[in-house]
Amino acid sequence: MLETGKIKVLIADDESIVRKGLRTTVAWDRFGMEVVADSPNGQAAWEAFMEHRPQVVITDIVMPEMDGIELSRRVKEAAPETRIILLSCHRDFEYAQEGMRLGASAYLLKTAFEDEELEALLGKFQRELSETASSSQDQDDQLSTHLYAWLNGHNDKFLEVLRKLWSGSWRRKGQPAALYLVKTAGCGSSWEGLLQEHEADEEGLHSGKRIPYGSDSCYWVVPDGLKDGIESLLIEMKSRCGKLTWDSRRGLEDLEDVQDAFQSLHKEAELERVYGLSAEHWPEPILQAVHLLHAFPSAEWSAAELAQKVGLSRSHFSILFKKTVGDSFIAFQYKRKLRLAYGLLRETSLTMQEIAERTGLGDSKYFSKWFKRCTGKTPSQYRTEQKGESS
Repeated sequence: MLETGKIKVLIADDESIVRKGLRTTVAWDRFGMEVVADSPNGQAAWEAFMEHRPQVVITDIVMPEMDGIELSRRVKEAAPETRIILLSCHRDFEYAQEGMRLGASAYLLKTAFEDEELEALLGKFQRELSETASSSQDQDDQLSTHLYAWLNGHNDKFLEVLRKLWSGSWRRKGQPAALYLVKTAGCGSSWEGLLQEHEADEEGLHSGKRIPYGSDSCYWVVPDGLKDGIESLLIEMKSRCGKLTWDSRRGLEDLEDVQDAFQSLHKEAELERVYGLSAEHWPEPILQAVHLLHAFPSAEWSAAELAQKVGLSRSHFSILFKKTVGDSFIAFQYKRKLRLAYGLLRETSLTMQEIAERTGLGDSKYFSKWFKRCTGKTPSQYRTEQKGESS
């Protein structure tokens, strides 16, 4: 288990002796670092990166399945602050230059570098990442303070920061935004703690901006186009912590909409806090049902089977499910399977048959027809587009 505050490191090299050597000979503790994974090829490294989100990646350039240049490109697009060290041989010099253009911090010749070179780089990364983390935390703390003061009528400093953020990092290609107020009271963990416990690779997990508000809630601004993914993520997390609740405002087109959304969500939360006017907790049978659906993604549950499993009649289950979740059981299943299929196509090299089996959609032919009916694209078209966007 990763120690709190450690800088996470990923090593990628198709030579096991190199991976083992780096793991065992470098004094990682000295730099406040820990190796969270080592991978024998680029595809496995990318999957490990998406799982662990390391701050430092050390990768060979020439590897099977995906080379170190493509890996670096994807890493830098997903997490620009990640430090990358390329390991190369003399013949890889041109590739190493391409890696540097993509944002790699350095390259080392595998056959010639001294321990002091690597240690100097790790020390530099430790200082830079510590400064970045400290600065980012200070900014987040200040933003939370300003938000609290503004919502409670003390000053308008938050609005100054909001204008800058709205015109910059809070929007994706100018599309509208959505604002969520997520409450974790009774979950035994903060929102950030719940996120750390969540192991799935979700685009929404790392999207937008989260602003902690007190010890048991946070505001979350995300691109409106991701709302379906965010809702699915929250529902899946609620299956793990039944007391997780949230409310949202969507389709926020301009700064005034965002201000109104913050204020209206705050007023509703205050009514809940002061007068006990809270959203109804999810019924236990529905929690059990959602948990089963996510725990066994390849199982083909019918509404009748699931209703029997949680102790309800089919009709009662269907009515209660729609009232609680907001989607019919069939619509929820389609969205869940589609979300899973998107992730497997985008982030893995699994065959169509393997993805069909993992999503509970039988064989590859049926999966392809179903996916095209849902999205207008074949699975292969979608995968090709995603690979193209990341190259």
